[in-house]
Amino acid sequence: MPVSKPNELPVGGGGRWPASGAGFRSVQWGDLEVGYTATGPLDCTPGYQGLPGGVCPCPHYGYVFSGRLRAIYPGTNWPDEVATAGDVYFFPAGHSLIYEEPSEVLELNPAAALQQVMAHFESLAGTDRLAVDGD
Repeated sequence: MPVSKPNELPVGGGGRWPASGAGFRSVQWGDLEVGYTATGPLDCTPGYQGLPGGVCPCPHYGYVFSGRLRAIYPGTNWPDEVATAGDVYFFPAGHSLIYEEPSEVLELNPAAALQQVMAHFESLAGTDRLAVDGD
């Protein structure tokens, strides 16, 4: 059985997503993508442009070690959801994420859905639509 400390997960998904830099560590275990994000304030909203509906198609199940993470649901009447240090969260597909302050977050995501998002982010490397590096 795999066991790891969050900060020892492979950087950038073990080379699958080099544009994410050292701020995103990830590994696929079975049907899940286990990810650890350490980032400064970051609005991911511009990065979702080009995905269906301009939102993230991946549900996220996570835990916030430090910081503050907001999920907004454009085009719906759903209220924003905020997760802060010590919170466990579930953000369904159809959201946009904003790291409102420096944050460290562990997520368990459906692998196929997260891989779709990360491939999209990789296609944006070198553009000003998303700075995915958490350094």
